[in-house]
Amino acid sequence: MRHDGPGAAPGDRAGTGTGPGTGGDELEEGDMSGKGTATKKRGGLMDLVRLITLALAAAAVAKELRQPKEERTWHGTVAMVVPYDFRVPTFERAKERLWNPDAPSVVSPRVFGVGWTLNVGKLWAYAQEKRAAH
Repeated sequence: MRHDGPGAAPGDRAGTGTGPGTGGDELEEGDMSGKGTATKKRGGLMDLVRLITLALAAAAVAKELRQPKEERTWHGTVAMVVPYDFRVPTFERAKERLWNPDAPSVVSPRVFGVGWTLNVGKLWAYAQEKRAAH
């Protein structure tokens, strides 16, 4: 670490992001990513979401594999509320989940994978209702 001023030791480096007043956007020693602390925090949240999604997907696959082969459906819920669907996507299922203005909710189960997706058709219907009201 380098301190700019009298008494700085030779070989110390500036820009390590560890001194007072650095704001945390400089690289920490040994950090070659070029990303600041704020980016690391956001990345940490996204990493957590990815880890949870991966764990839920693994739990869904394990749930299916525990059943006899003839009883496996490859769609359902895991952790009592999170939907999963590992069937080959079809146009009809994609349309139902991604563009269904008559659906009761703005979110629907993903066409393939674990979790939810936005029902853009429902958002469009809300926008049309709002526009008609004005």
